[in-house]
Amino acid sequence: MNKVCADAAAAVHDITDGSSLAVGGFGLSGVPNVVIDALYDQGATGLSVVSNNCGVDGAGLGVLLAAHRIARVTGSYVGENKEFARQYLAGELEVELVPQGTLAERLRAGGCGIPAFYTPAGVGTQVADGGLPWRYGPDGAVALASPVKERRTFGDRTCVLEHGITTDFALVRAWRGDRDGNLVFRQAAANFNPPAAMAGRITVAEVEELVEPGELAPGQVHLPGVFVQRVVALTREQAAAKTIEKRTVRR
Repeated sequence: MNKVCADAAAAVHDITDGSSLAVGGFGLSGVPNVVIDALYDQGATGLSVVSNNCGVDGAGLGVLLAAHRIARVTGSYVGENKEFARQYLAGELEVELVPQGTLAERLRAGGCGIPAFYTPAGVGTQVADGGLPWRYGPDGAVALASPVKERRTFGDRTCVLEHGITTDFALVRAWRGDRDGNLVFRQAAANFNPPAAMAGRITVAEVEELVEPGELAPGQVHLPGVFVQRVVALTREQAAAKTIEKRTVRR
């Protein structure tokens, strides 16, 4: 049951070219930077990433993106990442934009074995009607667009069919975790980490504080260890290295 890896490199050693990844984090909060950096060093490319956003320039998934190691992104927000926008508009990157709540539920559904579900989110827009640009051509024209989605009416409410998401691997960050893989997330750093962890067939969790089995009361656990296969214990310096997306101070 001891799921602790020797280091981050050992935890991501078998992520191959073309693998799909669900990655936790929102902006710069709760991002598994240590295992992302280890994956960068490992060299896998052609990755398909499912994450709310793709980091920022020079941080988080932005490190892999700048190295052209990501081929496709399923996410909700381009955010502050200029390189993300540039690659997308230049036709170098395929991007499936999904409503944020729908993305969270697609990950959770996939982790629970639910193949698909209906939701009213996106009805009346290109999310349901199709035509969202997934990939642009070199000339700026749309080379690949999203398809029309199945719809069904429940009572007087029209809903669109969305499919659950599962991935080869998941990379997440937790505040505390034990050797069995039980995880606790702290405040806003929870964000997409729990559903991302559920969606991965092999989930790697970097934890700021590693504790022994039994130290976490059952009621404290946000994500049970059944969803986690590998744990990476961060050093004190790694755990404390948290950046601020936009620093604002009083004069």
